[in-house]
Amino acid sequence: MKIGIIGIGMLGNAVAMHLLESGFEVTAYNRTKEKTTTLKEKGAKIVLTPKDVAVNSDLVIIVVKDADAVKEISFQKDGIIEGKHEKLIVADMSTINPSESKNISKEFLKNSIQKLDIPVMGGPNVAISGELVMMVSGNKESFEECRKVFEKIANKVFFLGDSGVAHSVKLAMNLQITMLALALSEGITLVKESKVDPKIFLEILNSTYFKTGMSEKKAYKMIDGKYDVTFTLANLKKDINTMIDASKSLGIELPMTSKAQEVYGKAVKEGFGEMDYTGIIEYIKKINESD
Repeated sequence: MKIGIIGIGMLGNAVAMHLLESGFEVTAYNRTKEKTTTLKEKGAKIVLTPKDVAVNSDLVIIVVKDADAVKEISFQKDGIIEGKHEKLIVADMSTINPSESKNISKEFLKNSIQKLDIPVMGGPNVAISGELVMMVSGNKESFEECRKVFEKIANKVFFLGDSGVAHSVKLAMNLQITMLALALSEGITLVKESKVDPKIFLEILNSTYFKTGMSEKKAYKMIDGKYDVTFTLANLKKDINTMIDASKSLGIELPMTSKAQEVYGKAVKEGFGEMDYTGIIEYIKKINESD
């Protein structure tokens, strides 16, 4: 199966690199062509339009910022649909509103193209070795056709049902990241102000079932002020906005998510947006220093 990747950011690049290393033929497109240089050196075919990706691929994986970007590269001039052919399947790894995902899938179907939702958990640091966790929804037959590729990208793949469902679960997963980063930031801030070594706090936390992968790994870097960017704070803020939009369309309230939206929004305005999302602790520090 020939693979196309549209969107060569940190995640898209890592997925493409892993597929190349696994022996797949990869065609890539990115609006900023300079970001494709490394992929080209590793053997990827770099093309000028999303249409060209579709023409050269059996499976096109989209990894872009938001639903507007998905629609632009899919349906506008030189978009994916202009390169359609009988074997083509599209899979969207972007994090978008489930209702938007359903509408995009319907638009692809009008053009006789099956679209799958394939959001993932895990950053480029695990994508490069194929250890992502993938949630899939959409046409089951198309999923089965692509299963071997997905199982190369991720070490766990969950098929969840109809279009849009995987994006609902992805938003719920990113909600956990949102709250965990805040909880650790405020916990570390609280114990430091109480003259307690925050590493003792983490040792105690990680001795209980309240521990998480974040508390066992990234939290220590948060204490030391070291932030290896795997997912920016600004991108998480964008996903929080999507969580709120999705909750409104479902007629439900997410009060803590609404508060987190406010906190992360202020952090982005204060200039922390390009840091790793765990850099929210720096915003918490700043507002306490100014009190």
